[in-house]
Amino acid sequence: MPRTIIVSNRLPTKVQRTDDGLTFQPSEGGLATGLGSIYRQDGNVWVGWPGLFLEDATEEQYITEALGADSMAPVFLTEAEIQDYYEGFSNSTLWPTFHYFPQFATYEPAHWAAYVAVNEKFCQAVLAQAGPGDTIWVHDYQLLLLPAMLRAARPEATIGFFLHIPFPSYELLRVLPWRTELLQGLLGADLIGFHTFGYMRHFLSAVTHLLGHATTNGLIETPTRTVLVDAFPMGIDYERFVEAAAADEAVEHEEVYRQALGTSRVVLSIDRLDYTKGIAQRLLAFELLLLRYPEWVSQVSLIMVVVPSRDQVPQYAALKQEIDELVGRINSQYRTIGWNPIHYFYRSFPLEELASLYRLAEVALVTPMRDGMNLVAKEYVASKADGRGVLILSERAGAARELSDALLINPTDLVGHAEALHQALVMPAEEQAQRLEAMRALVKRYNVFSWTRLFMDQLTYSKIKQHTLATDFLSPAAIGQLVADYRAAPRRLLLLDYDGTLAPFHANPQRAEPGHELRLLLRALADNPQNRVVVISGRDRTTLQKWLGDLPIDFIAEHGVWLRPAGQEWELFQALNNDWMREMRPVLDLYVARTAGSFVEVKDYSLVWHYRRADADLGAVRARELLTHLTFMTSNTDLQVMEGNKVIEIKNAGIHKGAAAGRWLAHYPTDFVLALGDDRTDEDTFRALPDSAYTIRVGTGARSRARFHLPGVPAVRDLLRKLL
Repeated sequence: MPRTIIVSNRLPTKVQRTDDGLTFQPSEGGLATGLGSIYRQDGNVWVGWPGLFLEDATEEQYITEALGADSMAPVFLTEAEIQDYYEGFSNSTLWPTFHYFPQFATYEPAHWAAYVAVNEKFCQAVLAQAGPGDTIWVHDYQLLLLPAMLRAARPEATIGFFLHIPFPSYELLRVLPWRTELLQGLLGADLIGFHTFGYMRHFLSAVTHLLGHATTNGLIETPTRTVLVDAFPMGIDYERFVEAAAADEAVEHEEVYRQALGTSRVVLSIDRLDYTKGIAQRLLAFELLLLRYPEWVSQVSLIMVVVPSRDQVPQYAALKQEIDELVGRINSQYRTIGWNPIHYFYRSFPLEELASLYRLAEVALVTPMRDGMNLVAKEYVASKADGRGVLILSERAGAARELSDALLINPTDLVGHAEALHQALVMPAEEQAQRLEAMRALVKRYNVFSWTRLFMDQLTYSKIKQHTLATDFLSPAAIGQLVADYRAAPRRLLLLDYDGTLAPFHANPQRAEPGHELRLLLRALADNPQNRVVVISGRDRTTLQKWLGDLPIDFIAEHGVWLRPAGQEWELFQALNNDWMREMRPVLDLYVARTAGSFVEVKDYSLVWHYRRADADLGAVRARELLTHLTFMTSNTDLQVMEGNKVIEIKNAGIHKGAAAGRWLAHYPTDFVLALGDDRTDEDTFRALPDSAYTIRVGTGARSRARFHLPGVPAVRDLLRKLL
C-alpha cells in the first residue's frame, strides 16, 4: 500500500540525555499534533532529527530501533552540522530574512555548505524509507533544498512542501546569495503550501523575477513540470483545547491564580523568546496604557510568559536582557503593596496550566512583528467557551487573515496598541461574545486535521493536474523511435519555430541572431535531399532573410503571412491590407509610454507589443490590460489578438502557422513530419498536423496539443544533431 513519508527538521518525539540515561519526550508544537493523525497509520513514517547529537553507534542503534517502533526514522546530525546548518544557515540566515529582520542575517559560505550537506543527508534518509508509490511531505525552512534533491532521485514521486514561516517579498529574498538555489529546491515539489495568500504571492513573484517561470492562477510552468502553489492556513486541535479548558485541573489552577491576583483584570501574553514576537513593544504598549489611562493602575495586570529559546545567541540574549529591564522598570514604577502590574515567567507551562491562563485572561495580546501563523491566538479563542474575552492580534501574523473579529493592530504603533488594550478592557460583554462566536466557529471548522486533509487532497489533485496538463517528455526511448522513423522515411518535413526553439530568447529581439553553430546545423539538415526544412516563425520576413536567407531552407514568416520555398521569391499567403495599423498603433504606443522597457515592433501586416525588458510584475499587469483593450477594439473585425511569450500581437484573423503548415503538407507530400515550437502560436501548427507527426512543445510541460515536450533550446539542438 502507498504510504506517506513526513519529513521535518525535528521529530514529534525528542530524545534527551538525563542522569538516568536517554529519555523520550513528546515535542511541542502544532505540527506534531496535526500530523499525529496520519504518521502512525498504514505504515507511514516520520523522518527527522531526534534533538541531540550522538557519538556512540550503540546509542544511535538503540534510538533508531526505539523510534522505529513508533513509526519514526531518525536522521543523526553531528555537533558541527547542528551548529552550521541549524543554528547557522537556518536560524541566522533564513529565519531573520524571512521574518523581515535582514539586519540580523549572516551570509557564511560554510553555513550554506552545511545546509546543502544536511539536506542531502535528509534526502538519503527519505529515499531509504520511501517506495515508488509513496507520498513525501516536507516541512519548513530548514529543508528548502530537499524537494529538488528528492525529485532528481525519484522523478515520478509525489512530493509536497509546506512552509510554516512567512515567505518574504522579492526585494528581501534577492539579498540572499543563494536565492536561486533555494527557489529551485522548492520547485522540486508538486505542491507548495503557505499559511496565507500574501506569502504565496511573494513566492510567485520571486519565481517570476529570479527564475523567469510563467505563473498563472497558482500554477508555475517549469521546464519539465507544472507546480501548484496554494494557501493552507494551519489550525489547531480545537477539541483538545476546549477539553483542556473545561477540565477540573484547569478550573482549579484558575481559582488559585485568581486568589493570588485578587480583583485585577488579566491581560495575557505567551510567546517564545524571539525578536520577531514583538515582546518588548508589548511591554511598552502596556506601560503607555497605564500612562494614558491612569484609572487602570492597580486594576489590570499583564501576565507575560516567555518560553526560553536560543538565549545563548547574542540577539536573543540582548532581547532577554531588554525584556528583563523593561519588566523591572515598569514594575518598580507602578507596583503597590497589593498589586503587581506585570507577572513575568521565563519558562514553559504544561497544557493544563496554559488552559487555566487562557480561561483567566480577559484580553490576549498576540502581537508579533512578523509571524507565519501564530497558533496561540487560535488556542486562546478555542479556550473561551464562556464567550468572554478579547483577542488583540497583530496584522502581521498569518492568523490575522482569518481572525478578522479580533482587534487588529500594527505592532510598531505603540499608541494604537495601547488604545486597543483600552478598547478591549471596556468592550461590552455582548460584543465580546459576538466576536468570539465568529472566531470560534472558524477555528473549530478549520482545525489542524482539516488542514492536513486539505493539503493531502490538494497534493493528490496537483498530480492529476500535472498529468492532465503535461505532454509526455521526449525520453531517450522516444528519441530512439523518432530517429528510427526519420531514417526509414524517404520524404521528411521539419517545421521549426525560431525564437525559444532554435534560438533562446533575448531581451532585444534583434540580437537573437542564429550564430555559426545553428547555421551549420540547419545547413546540414537542409543539404540532405530527403529533407524539407521549414523555419516557421512569427518574425518578419526581412529579419529571417537577413539571418538565414542564404541557406537552402523554406520560410513561413509573420505567423503565415509571408511564405518562401527555398530558392523562390516571397509571396503573401493571401491578399491582405494593413490600413487598420494606423488606428491600432497609437494604442500600443500608449502602453509603451506606461511601461518602461516595452516597445512596438512593426511588421508588414501585424503589430507586436514586446515587454520582455519591462519589470516582470508591471509587464504582466499591462499585458492583461492591453489584451482586454485590444480584444474590445477588434471585436466584430477580421483582426486577431494573440498572446505569445512576453509579446502581444495584432494581425489579420484566419492566417496562422497552422494554415501555412497545411499548405506545405498539401504541396509537398511527406512520409515523416517533425514540428517543434514553444508557445501558443505553435499550437496552430500542432493542430494542423496528422496524428503520426512528431509534435514537440519546447520549454514547458504545460497543456499542449503536442505529443511530447523538451526542456529547452539545447535539447532541441541535441535532437536535431541526432538526425544528421
